[in-house]
Amino acid sequence: MTSARSSAPVEVRWAEAGELAGLAAVEIAADGVFAQVGITFPAGTTMIEETDDPSRVLVAGTPPVGFAMIGEVDGQVHLDQLAVHPEHGRRGVGGRLLAAVCDHAAAVGSAAVTLTTFRDVPWNGPWYARHGFAVLDPAEWGPELAALVRRERELGIELAPRVVMRRLV
Repeated sequence: MTSARSSAPVEVRWAEAGELAGLAAVEIAADGVFAQVGITFPAGTTMIEETDDPSRVLVAGTPPVGFAMIGEVDGQVHLDQLAVHPEHGRRGVGGRLLAAVCDHAAAVGSAAVTLTTFRDVPWNGPWYARHGFAVLDPAEWGPELAALVRRERELGIELAPRVVMRRLV
């Protein structure tokens, strides 16, 4: 029997429809870590609760301990959400999920992966920068990306400085 603190790599795969509902608990737990830096998200549904399409979700582990939800923005793969349950954090799960997203983007012919994130939160902007993402100047945003940023602000997600980042694949 392996403990919850096992460092064995977890498999990254596409989600099954029956797993989507359970991923809300992963997202809520991951979002709770932001309290350490004074960020509390507005009430409402989690991002994962807003999809019923498992083809948009990569998961890590069985049962899943993390997930990456993707979409398409301005013709490119966009990382809508990356969440790892804190009990499984700092073991490379997020990095494996992010690599799988980038591999998927390359496989479907996307030139890049975009995302929005908190600029200064260590496990956000700086973490993505270490994984090859760079801040994208607003002049380079397409119309859908600009609309997405406006929508995040309307929802109250601009709780600390946020940036758009991109990684070419």
